[in-house]
Amino acid sequence: MTTAWSTFPVPFMGGLVTNISPLQQGINAVGSAFILQNFEPSLDGGYRKVAGYSKLDTAQLSGSGVVQALAVVPNADEERFIAARNGVYYLINTTDSTPAWSSKATASSTGFTRARHVSYNFSNALKIVFVDGTNYPVYYTDSNQTMAYITGSGTGQSAVNGASTVEVFKSTLFFSKGTELVFTAPYSDTDFDPANGAGSIGLNSEITGLKVYRDALIVFCRDKIMRLTGNSSVDFTLSAVTEDLGCLSADTIQEIGSDVMFLAPDGLRTLSSTERIGDFGIDVASKNIRPTITEMQNFSQSFSSTIIRNKAQYRLFSFVSGEITDASKGVLGTKFVDQGGQGFQWGELKGFKSYIADSQQIGNNEFIVFANTDGYVYRMETGTSRDSSNINAIYESPFMPITDPQKRKTFYKLDLYIKPFGAFNVTAAVKYNQNDKDKIQPASFTLVSGAGGGGFYGNNNAIYNTTTYGEASTQSFNNNITGSGNTVALRIEDNSSNASFLLDTAILEFAENNRK
Repeated sequence: MTTAWSTFPVPFMGGLVTNISPLQQGINAVGSAFILQNFEPSLDGGYRKVAGYSKLDTAQLSGSGVVQALAVVPNADEERFIAARNGVYYLINTTDSTPAWSSKATASSTGFTRARHVSYNFSNALKIVFVDGTNYPVYYTDSNQTMAYITGSGTGQSAVNGASTVEVFKSTLFFSKGTELVFTAPYSDTDFDPANGAGSIGLNSEITGLKVYRDALIVFCRDKIMRLTGNSSVDFTLSAVTEDLGCLSADTIQEIGSDVMFLAPDGLRTLSSTERIGDFGIDVASKNIRPTITEMQNFSQSFSSTIIRNKAQYRLFSFVSGEITDASKGVLGTKFVDQGGQGFQWGELKGFKSYIADSQQIGNNEFIVFANTDGYVYRMETGTSRDSSNINAIYESPFMPITDPQKRKTFYKLDLYIKPFGAFNVTAAVKYNQNDKDKIQPASFTLVSGAGGGGFYGNNNAIYNTTTYGEASTQSFNNNITGSGNTVALRIEDNSSNASFLLDTAILEFAENNRK
């Protein structure tokens, strides 16, 4: 005999969780996701289908293979981008009437793997320097849109031949090469003469990345993290942040909010300041998706990353050269607290094939670009498709016992609260008892919202195979459902180029049966 109907709300929050068993997740993390593909935890609450990407320009870079360098030029007046392929650097201005990639410089050794860069402005001159681990640094000057390599003829310049990372700190350029940190004279980008204030610092560990944070230069090594403080060669001091943990890839280092994210051997971590002056906290940010990050690390050693500032979001992409775009993977994390790694909610990206990426906030516009092996540069956060291909977005909850996992429940209604940002057509389903194959599972149903209103359509609705259009935009989708089980899961999928939408809350109505 059943009891009266009860209501069980499922607020869509918590993000992707893959580090605990499904039943524990269903009990302790209601609203979190067992699958969260191409949905992002939103600062506005709920899960939002991710935006798409499109070609920055229809022009393709000459040559073959990966795009080796990529940079957004931080020019407030024009939209300029730099990219390199087969050792040739190109510049494009997308605000031109007929944009085109124009070659600017060619490396002596063209087969380098990847170039990294930093932009700076000494004496009111915007410049960008690129290092690739093989050649001398190459410098872009924005005033005349030219690029030039140093030749090594100047005093001390040979020390940066083959530098792999670069950063600007205290109006000084810092280059890393193996275990050595080399820096220029103050306010100079090519003066490496010790007599003028340039110098070098040797470490006993390979340097994997550099990042300015607060009033220090963070030096990431393979097995430790150091910090450089001071103002010039006279008082530069190197001290340890930790000697037990390092960074695996410079291309994963990003400042997000008030923390620095990086990939460590045990996952993504954040470096943040603490209340103690000069002290740092190093938290695991990817604890909830540890198996997902481990799988990415096992599958690929090539990563790129970027941030989306207006969403407080970090994105990490793994790259496999021969992998098709539809199968390429990444993760995204939205930061919900000011500091520390515990405030991230995660989702998984699929179909974003990125080998190299960059982002810049220029005025009111944020430019997030990436590239891979096809010779095109893509701009992220544009449109509703993956360069005309569908975005396959999936949310699936863990199996939730709701009350007593040993009691069977009979389900009658599912109300979904969804905020559409345009027309959409999604498939929804309920599943029972860990999707037991011996149990007949209910058929899926379709939710429809038109650009000018809303409606619903499906084979489990009270109104069968009918849809209402032309009404005011509807955010509540009421659906009659059937079936029973000890546990229940929800699945919502959209494989289309339709507009984004926000999953807010689901409400299940059920009756609990007596214990057998």
